[in-house]
Amino acid sequence: MDKNIISVDIGTQGTKAALFDEELNMLCSSFLPSRLHSPSPGVVWQEPLEMLDECIGAVRQLVESSGVDPKSVAAMGLDGQMAGIMGIDSAGEASTVYDSWLDTRCAPQAQRMEEKAGTRVIALSGGPVTFVHGPKILWWKENHPEAYRNTARFVLPHAYLTGQLCGLSARESYYDWTHLHFSCLADTKNRQWSGELLNLFDIDAGKMARIVSPFDVAGHLTKPMADRCGLLSGIPLAAGCGDTAASTFGTGMFEPGKLLDIAGTASVLCSVVDEYVPDVAHQTMTMMRSPVDGLFLPLSYINGGGMCIRWFRNQLTGIPHASYEELQREAETLPPGSEGIVFVPHFSGRVLPSNPAMKGAYLGLNFNHTRAHMYRAVMEGIAYEYAYYLSVLKDLYPGVAFDRMLVVGGGSESTLFNQIKADVLAVGVSTLHTGETALIGSAVIAGVGAGLLPDYAAPILSAIRQKEEFAFNESRHRAYLPYREAYLDAISRLGFYYGGNHQRGETPA
Repeated sequence: MDKNIISVDIGTQGTKAALFDEELNMLCSSFLPSRLHSPSPGVVWQEPLEMLDECIGAVRQLVESSGVDPKSVAAMGLDGQMAGIMGIDSAGEASTVYDSWLDTRCAPQAQRMEEKAGTRVIALSGGPVTFVHGPKILWWKENHPEAYRNTARFVLPHAYLTGQLCGLSARESYYDWTHLHFSCLADTKNRQWSGELLNLFDIDAGKMARIVSPFDVAGHLTKPMADRCGLLSGIPLAAGCGDTAASTFGTGMFEPGKLLDIAGTASVLCSVVDEYVPDVAHQTMTMMRSPVDGLFLPLSYINGGGMCIRWFRNQLTGIPHASYEELQREAETLPPGSEGIVFVPHFSGRVLPSNPAMKGAYLGLNFNHTRAHMYRAVMEGIAYEYAYYLSVLKDLYPGVAFDRMLVVGGGSESTLFNQIKADVLAVGVSTLHTGETALIGSAVIAGVGAGLLPDYAAPILSAIRQKEEFAFNESRHRAYLPYREAYLDAISRLGFYYGGNHQRGETPA
């Protein structure tokens, strides 16, 4: 009998599940929307039992719609949202709600951690103090001391769900290493909790779950949970990893020096390297561990970068809205730089380097500019921000070329956007025929962990099919250079205007 793998992606908007065969062909998929609780601005959580119902429901829907023989399912793996955290009691049941990455109530705790040891946190954990695990744990300790006392371990949402499916106690719970950069409490290089940081912030080390590889088998599906899923008990579940880690892994990011552009709702520029070099100087690149031990995935991103393109189309092109194809045809006739316009895409604040006060902006408009200029400027603004990220990467890793970039996500469908990025960054750009890369990545992790797949690289690389190639043009690249500098100057000056940090964002010398 053929063997199959189920992978589940626990996203913010919903839970996706997919069924793969041993050749990594996706046979079927399902989706159930998630329920976010947000009674007031800055307050966002999810109920753990609702998340469990959504996970089980997506798997059961998958099994029923595919008609798969439950006996053929040989492995299962989950990935999930990365920057949020939740607590479990000694029996593995939820002791807190899932404190979403969208929840900002821990801002005072984050500020105190940053002021007390922000640079040290970056050096050890690999990421800056923002609305992530450490500040959230302190928020629970200070605002809900009873829940904090009842918490035996703090875990990630996918680890909680895996624990529920496998009947794990808190002692058996885990924290996979792809999340360490979001903890503010870890020694990421050495894959362990930092006693220095835990002591400094007075967080009980006993409440931190054991650190594991995503490929480790966390447990096996219990009979009650198997019945609810429509599966057989005993299926091994991998520990799994974060959704961004699974997505990058699923695109074949194994060769040091590769660049990956995840052109989705957020605009993420990521690379893969084999040396841990925390970005203490620029505080721009976050050092995420790859699922593959020994590899790191430095990344930075524009929160809502892709949303800027949709915002322009929906708000500034009339009703009915112009199509993206129509806007592209108009914009591709214009020269680099949109004849003097600079667009700042930080509608939700600048994430890295951190400047929450930053806002979006158009600079340089005159009466000769059209919607085509403004549309092209949005794409160029995102590319200019990427150029800054790339300059930091080259400063951190001077011996690495960083000359090839893969693009995935909805933005990869725009040939103009791809060409702009190639020209601004002076790199070759490739698009891929890919599906849900996080689901692919989690399926391979589960298959390798269960012994179904002998190797992680071969099945992923064989599943990747190149789509289009975009070579950068030297003359257009030179034309973009002054606009790249104008963009960074605009970021600095807007920092004064909004009262945020205006000293970061300069291209490394």
